[in-house]
Amino acid sequence: MTPVLAAADAVGNDVLEMARVLREHGIETKLCSNVAVGIDEPILPPERVLDFAGGAGDLLIYHFSVSWPAALDVLREALGFRVVRYHNITPPQFFADYGAIDYEQACASGRAEIAKIAALGCELYLGASAYNNEDLLAAGVPRERCAVLAPFHRIAQLQSAEADLGLLDELNDGTRNVLMVGRVAPNKGHVELIDAFAAYVDAYGDPARLIIVGKSDPRLQAYSQRIQAQIDTHRLGDRVWWLDSLSEAQLKAAYLASHAFMTLSRHEGFCVPIVEAMALGVPVLAHASSAIPETVGDGGIIWPESDPWLYAASLARLAADEPLRNGLRESARRRYEREFSADVLRERFLHLLEPAQ
Repeated sequence: MTPVLAAADAVGNDVLEMARVLREHGIETKLCSNVAVGIDEPILPPERVLDFAGGAGDLLIYHFSVSWPAALDVLREALGFRVVRYHNITPPQFFADYGAIDYEQACASGRAEIAKIAALGCELYLGASAYNNEDLLAAGVPRERCAVLAPFHRIAQLQSAEADLGLLDELNDGTRNVLMVGRVAPNKGHVELIDAFAAYVDAYGDPARLIIVGKSDPRLQAYSQRIQAQIDTHRLGDRVWWLDSLSEAQLKAAYLASHAFMTLSRHEGFCVPIVEAMALGVPVLAHASSAIPETVGDGGIIWPESDPWLYAASLARLAADEPLRNGLRESARRRYEREFSADVLRERFLHLLEPAQ
């Protein structure tokens, strides 16, 4: 169950891959949503869920990332093994300065629902990170009912995808590319990213390029304008490429052409693009906020500070130190295979569901 199911986003990928694993394990599985985008199978409306999976021998998994009162009603009445998959909800204060009332209210409603979710006493609360589970524990969920499972993803498909050769050639023009992937929202730290990139260009004279990959939302136009204003302030001009919606082939090209992945995001429940970069051999440099240290582990460079000059110096070190780059790539590859590969996630997921059998 999830209120909006889209085939191309992080929550949607988690939902669809979980369903695939359950079906491969011989469990009849259906998807429930109010809105489905890019899904090629019938979708159950929430009012029909209990008819299908409301019995004592049934399993119900709710992907909690926004407020959805209908899901609370279903979870209250379901008699079987109930799993709350918590993806985290962005604190509303991130949107307060940008006139994004819809976002601010939605996030406030979602976070207010954490206590209601906790009070349901579901059999398993499954956070995408230990950081996420802290919200649940603070709301009263017993620790013994909490577990962590990184999100399912489509990294294996991205690894095997053919890169867009036109974009790859365009980016492989001898310029050093620094990449950030993530939706364009205030918690993602784009303004701080621009400051750090500008510090690198100014201090080290590298005619580098910053590639920002992420979907823009018209409701966050004020934030997009703030990013552009910061680009203009630093006179970065065409050194910043802002790519909105990319195909899988284009995203693969962006990763392959990049020399570093940098994110200064201030709030993440996990951050799948970091793991994509790790799997595809792009050295990671990140701000150690929220769940990011847990995701990166020993697979990249993280700093708790937000000083742009620190990130500039780190980019310069990555550019100059080939052994460091190679060591980070190897550590990241091992971490991906050990913690985040599809086989590892599948095994952990099924193990966590054993009490339901």
